Amino acid sequence: MDQRNFTMLCDFYELTMANGYFKKGMQNDIAYFDVFFRQVPDGGGFAIAAGLEQVVHYIRSLRFTEEDISYLKGKGIFDEAFLSYLRGFRFTGDIWAVPEGTPVFPGEPILIVRAPAIEAQFIETYVLLALNHQSLIATKANRIVRAAEGRAIAEFGSRRAQGAEGAVLGARAAFIGGCAGTACTMTDRDYGVPATGTMAHSWVQMFDSEYEAFKAYCELYPHSATLLVDTYNVLESGVPNAIRAFQEVLLPQGITDCGIRLDSGDITYLSKKARKMLDEAGLPNCKIVASNSLDEFIIRDLILQGAKIDLFGVGERLITAKSDPVFGGVYKLAAKEGNDGTILPKIKISENAGKVTTPHFKKVYRLSEKETGKAIADLICVHDEVVDETKPLEIFDPNFTWKRKTLSDFMARELLKPIFKGGELVYDLPDIQSIKDYCRAEVDALWDEVKRFENPHTYYVDLSQKLWDIKQGLLSAEKHKA
Repeated sequence: MDQRNFTMLCDFYELTMANGYFKKGMQNDIAYFDVFFRQVPDGGGFAIAAGLEQVVHYIRSLRFTEEDISYLKGKGIFDEAFLSYLRGFRFTGDIWAVPEGTPVFPGEPILIVRAPAIEAQFIETYVLLALNHQSLIATKANRIVRAAEGRAIAEFGSRRAQGAEGAVLGARAAFIGGCAGTACTMTDRDYGVPATGTMAHSWVQMFDSEYEAFKAYCELYPHSATLLVDTYNVLESGVPNAIRAFQEVLLPQGITDCGIRLDSGDITYLSKKARKMLDEAGLPNCKIVASNSLDEFIIRDLILQGAKIDLFGVGERLITAKSDPVFGGVYKLAAKEGNDGTILPKIKISENAGKVTTPHFKKVYRLSEKETGKAIADLICVHDEVVDETKPLEIFDPNFTWKRKTLSDFMARELLKPIFKGGELVYDLPDIQSIKDYCRAEVDALWDEVKRFENPHTYYVDLSQKLWDIKQGLLSAEKHKA
């Protein structure tokens, strides 16, 4: 899937603007673009960045084929010299990004592009769709995993995903966010996310009796037998028949690890009753799996009600992020370079204060307490600023500048890592398990108050004094122009 050429997966205006830049002789003008988002889905305190690996594969595969050129020529609006230029089109710029699995916050750049104008503008669509989709699913998955309080979450949503890539890459993102595995076989094959699953109701219905279906499954898969017990009646037939199959097939082989799955009904009540039946039958190691339109709030309630669930299978509400299905990442011009290489900051102004951009070529520091390792705030600086950990640092709220705090005994870590330099990949893509482990550690470094589902503490994303002054200067200059 990552090897496909997605060059033409772009908004048409990327091409019309590129043609315009070319005809105006601006194709070599250097532009800086920021990717950032304005609001955390579901009203949460943070999001999880994901999708960078797909951006890398896309950038490395950018090529216009003759078929693409022929299609564009047929539109009748593109200059012949521009179409000839596209035949040799490659990305030659620089990209910085936060590693996948990083907790990120509104307003801060999670990816920065520096490249000739045509190249920088052209990649907007795919960069946004890759980061927006997987960051959305990784964020939702992390919420669900945290709600489960240590119980494993399996992603079960392929059949309800928005398309094949939504299923495959959504499962990848869910694993980054903390899920233990996926039902999607292709995600296991291509990305190493462990594939898992039980059986469908149709398996049970295909046999003359529920017991025969369970017995056959235990005989076929004695070391991974999880039986779906709600096809007919959970407590009167499903669980008793599962117990019988386990006792007759698995226990004589010394196998005590097994499971049952509940997919309907009152999960709390049924799981409590089933747990008691299993324990009394000498099957204390038998796990109980629950599925059926779950999300973080339902899982939290089930646990609060004392449900005896060991593992949750979560499908449609995870793979589609059903409760808040849009991650609003945007791609905005922040600066351009003059002919002498000077960086000229650019700002977009709006009557909506939340849509006013932060100008200039920037870097982002994560500031943490030395004693606890907990994150305090993120600080956006101009690219040439360096935070000195040996000196006190005053930070302030960029919207309410009287709210200030002086930090001492802190650590400062740059979040944005070089990914491409001069069009060449300079970043070693980590394996999926390493990304997941990194994500877990980074989330652990956030205060619990930031991780609340409702009314989380606002994590501060501040501007350096230098950057704040530049932004205010541009706002003032534009006001006087008006």
